[in-house]
Amino acid sequence: MHTAATKARSIANLWNKTLNIILPPRCAGSGMVVDAPGMVSPGFWSELSFIDAPFCDTCGLPFGFGSSAGTICVGCIDEEPEFTRARSAVVYNDASRKLVIGFKYGDRLHTVQTFVPWLARAGEALIADADIVIPVPLHFRRLWQRRFNQSAVLGELLAKRSNLAFAPDALTRQRYTVKQKGLSRKERHANVRGAFAVDGKQAASLIGKNILLVDDVFTSGATLNECARVLKKAGAAQVYVLTIARVTRDDVTF
Repeated sequence: MHTAATKARSIANLWNKTLNIILPPRCAGSGMVVDAPGMVSPGFWSELSFIDAPFCDTCGLPFGFGSSAGTICVGCIDEEPEFTRARSAVVYNDASRKLVIGFKYGDRLHTVQTFVPWLARAGEALIADADIVIPVPLHFRRLWQRRFNQSAVLGELLAKRSNLAFAPDALTRQRYTVKQKGLSRKERHANVRGAFAVDGKQAASLIGKNILLVDDVFTSGATLNECARVLKKAGAAQVYVLTIARVTRDDVTF
């Protein structure tokens, strides 16, 4: 005997199958028809560069040579980041840039179905040690322009998938900053200094907690580092960083 819930699931499955026939899911990169929402076509998949070991144990920068576990890059040795560890799913190249830009500026929200499994894979160790997921916030002016915070969309689904608490408003952007594009590394750090703050009503809930900070792209690390500094100052125990893509060359901007 079918329960109401079983019947509801059957109807939903039938509707999804019908919808896929009428409007089949397509790869967000190539536009080719794929088997399920979130998948990318084989040809486009080959253009992506997923990040696997060896990489910097602290910031996740992939190494172009073999190295032992626990190796730290020169940048992190010269200036230790405020965050504990950072991981990214893919290298920021032409293929991943197309996906990220479409998601961030082209209202292709369905691409989140592609990104979240990648984040879960890349950040498995971080997720296992995290208590709360917090997205990098947008200033209200930029949020009004874009209509949504892409980092919050990613963070919410990742938190749900990982059974972690989600605090989308725990970190706020209290000062409007110019876009980081075109700025030098030093200028990027100066641009975001003092731009973030922890919401006073939620500060107590962060004390002693391990935070998973989610964003779309790790560029110079300036924004993520400033967010981590503010969270640790508020009492967070550890701050981990997880992004879709990682810029690996200084000459890449977006």
